[in-house]
Amino acid sequence: MSAQKQETKPPEAPKPAETPAPAPAKAAAPAKKKERNESPVYKFYQVKGGKVERLRKECPRCGRGVFLAEHKDRLTCGKCGYTSFKKK
Repeated sequence: MSAQKQETKPPEAPKPAETPAPAPAKAAAPAKKKERNESPVYKFYQVKGGKVERLRKECPRCGRGVFLAEHKDRLTCGKCGYTSFKKK
């Protein structure tokens, strides 16, 4: 019996499905400048005669820089939850 060599080819990888080309991008509109408002923290201070005056009460637990929110019947701290009720 004679041995014959058979040439085998490696299996071909499947071809990826063709995806449609992306649509050309539209020209970008010029960016509009957003109008900036004054920062809300500046509403808590007022300068009189070269000195800074705080317009709201500060939280006794948290200390300087943390102001109490003024509600109809109470003052509250948004950071620690401290609440003091206003007198009628």
